[in-house]
Amino acid sequence: MITRAAVTRAAGVAPVIETLELATPRDDEVIVRLVATGICHTDLFAPSICPLPAVFGHEGAGVVERVGARVGRVRPGDRVVMTFGSCGRCSQCAGNAPAYCESGHALQFGGARADGSTTLSCSGEPVHGSFFQQSSFATFALGTERNVVPLPPDMPLELAAPLGCGVQTGAGTVLRSLRAQSGASIAVFGAGTVGLSAIMAARHARLSTIIAVDIDPVRLELARELGATHALDARDGDVAARIRAIVHSGVMYSIETSAAVQALNDAIACLAHRGECALVTVPALGAPVPISLLPLLTGGRRLVAVLEGDSVPDEFIPQLAAMHLAGELPIERLTAAYDFADIGRALADAEAGRAVKPVLRF
Repeated sequence: MITRAAVTRAAGVAPVIETLELATPRDDEVIVRLVATGICHTDLFAPSICPLPAVFGHEGAGVVERVGARVGRVRPGDRVVMTFGSCGRCSQCAGNAPAYCESGHALQFGGARADGSTTLSCSGEPVHGSFFQQSSFATFALGTERNVVPLPPDMPLELAAPLGCGVQTGAGTVLRSLRAQSGASIAVFGAGTVGLSAIMAARHARLSTIIAVDIDPVRLELARELGATHALDARDGDVAARIRAIVHSGVMYSIETSAAVQALNDAIACLAHRGECALVTVPALGAPVPISLLPLLTGGRRLVAVLEGDSVPDEFIPQLAAMHLAGELPIERLTAAYDFADIGRALADAEAGRAVKPVLRF
């Protein structure tokens, strides 16, 4: 099958839309005709850590075009969202924790199927696909039965796309990882897609105090509109102290989404005794950074790493879609639409923070 795809051939260089050949689906695979795909922060740094040339994109939404012989969950014509890959065989997958699949890192970032074969080519030259087992910066994407999720008929595909990663990560961190309790307090560091989705989920869960922390006044105002009870500009000084001025004993939960070292330390320092900080990204792509562990030890506080909001996509994505359709997850407040041909501008706007969640339309 022929697909038009945004090919990245060098880190730091904008992708170029090219005509590629897409592999025939194997027995457990699915080809999706993309209608929309979100741009996530991971797409921005992926060229620096993944094999090139490659096609990125991992928040695809569209219509099933073809299915392999053993695929039974979806059929051609079904409307689906594409999400992260998982093997379905390891102990984590067997334990209903596919976000922690033992092969997860290779499946998301290896640029190939689980067996190492590539799914894209250009005049015989292999091009790395299978980014998050989809590579959705393309008109057609090859996924597996495990990473496509059927959608309700009235869920707009342009708004469904971010459910595949950014929205499910933020909302899932509140609802599934922390299991935040009604009436509790939370501080969310970073008002991007993940942080704002966490704020919307915290409002849905009826937390009493929801504190947004960022350095962008426009995003802080958006956080207020989406459910934050307080909004703090991190540039105004001692964030942890200002949070404790709002909640004297500290917040029960915090979420760090900004990848800033100071924010990580503040997210721990602002916790109440036995509070819990969820870490959904790391500063400096995982390089060593200074962090004080003393606040953890002196108050029984916990730091937990979270992948994909602990989502089981077949269960959680339909729940998120239902929340949106009920008016409790207004994803449209986050998204900005771009034509596929404008992918370079969309990526630049995401990098510069001019758009919270760019969504490419095909």
